[in-house]
Amino acid sequence: MKVMAFSLSTSHLLYNSLSSGIHFLAPSISTPASFLGSPFIRPIFKPVKFSIFAMATCVHSSRTETPPQAKPNRTNLDENYVKYCRPNSADIVSCFPISEKKSNTFHTCTPKVVDNGNVNHEEDVDNLWQLMMDEARSDIDQEPILSNYYFSSILLHNSMESALANHLSMKLSNSSLPSGTLFDLFIGLLTEDQDIMRAVKDDLIAVKERDPACISYVHCFLNFKGYLACQAHRVAHKLWLTGRKILALLIQNRVSEVFAVDIHPGAKIGRGILFDHATGVVIGETAVIGNNVSILHNVTLGGTGKVSGDRHPKIGDGVLIGAGTCVLGNVRIEDGAKIGSGSVVLKHVPARTTAVGNPARLVGGKENPIKLDKMPSLTMDHTSHISEWSDYVI
Repeated sequence: MKVMAFSLSTSHLLYNSLSSGIHFLAPSISTPASFLGSPFIRPIFKPVKFSIFAMATCVHSSRTETPPQAKPNRTNLDENYVKYCRPNSADIVSCFPISEKKSNTFHTCTPKVVDNGNVNHEEDVDNLWQLMMDEARSDIDQEPILSNYYFSSILLHNSMESALANHLSMKLSNSSLPSGTLFDLFIGLLTEDQDIMRAVKDDLIAVKERDPACISYVHCFLNFKGYLACQAHRVAHKLWLTGRKILALLIQNRVSEVFAVDIHPGAKIGRGILFDHATGVVIGETAVIGNNVSILHNVTLGGTGKVSGDRHPKIGDGVLIGAGTCVLGNVRIEDGAKIGSGSVVLKHVPARTTAVGNPARLVGGKENPIKLDKMPSLTMDHTSHISEWSDYVI
């Protein structure tokens, strides 16, 4: 019996070459440690028996391929496993088997939303992470080339807190700000403050419900920069409130550089938030945003430049703010109001009304404005009443 060993990063694969196949010590997830460039898991090795032919896909790329005449009928491979490779360096990969048998539990799991637009956390919020993992497996089935990305971002994590901390740390790190340092910071805050995680999940559901371009929860979680910028802000805001302002401002700067979204860590943001596209969004230090608000790209919630102290807008619940809008000064946009794209708002906007123009005016007039009968941030209706009110034609 010949025993061979080689090292993959901090993990070691030990196997015995036997005539009947190869015994391979496969890693399983356990306690926090440094692994694959991120400190979220420590591998514990458990024996898994694979066909010798399956192992050929998991070794050094310079190894000579099995001659065509010696290749087996791959239908004889163990049908309980499908092999996906996770690259660990330029030319060495390790394989982590996934069961091909899908759990039916996840397919029927759709988070329920209560009347106020928030998730029913008591019953369904835990299922959201399970659903995301199921979506990730489905995406791998469609695009096996992304298996490494989905493994490191989703499937190797045992919670949304861990996955979010890892994903944000990878996005925001640079040569002088290591991802491991950021991960330790993020995972500590996310696991410690469950209010943040409830908001994280409400935001995820809000994006999926309101944005027709969002095809799945995992798609939003991994790829929507408005969503990621908002969650990074929640961490920065927590640091700001606890007096760690230098670190909070550093995170703000990195979010601005990476996502093109500039939110001061002092700004207060509610739950169920959609930053649609999000490029060019600027939110000042004393701004306050309520729950279930939808904000499009190039929106500024800024000051007038003439005062200090409490100088930024206050946005109520259920407000929709169209693309390219500027709301300036310590003015209030009341609950359920809608601001048309390209508007410049300098004064108070009453609840369930529509303001549009530069400077913004109320649709229907100041004395008798048209009242909206639906929450605009949920319907995402940008044009009702505006087209009737204006006869402007391009």
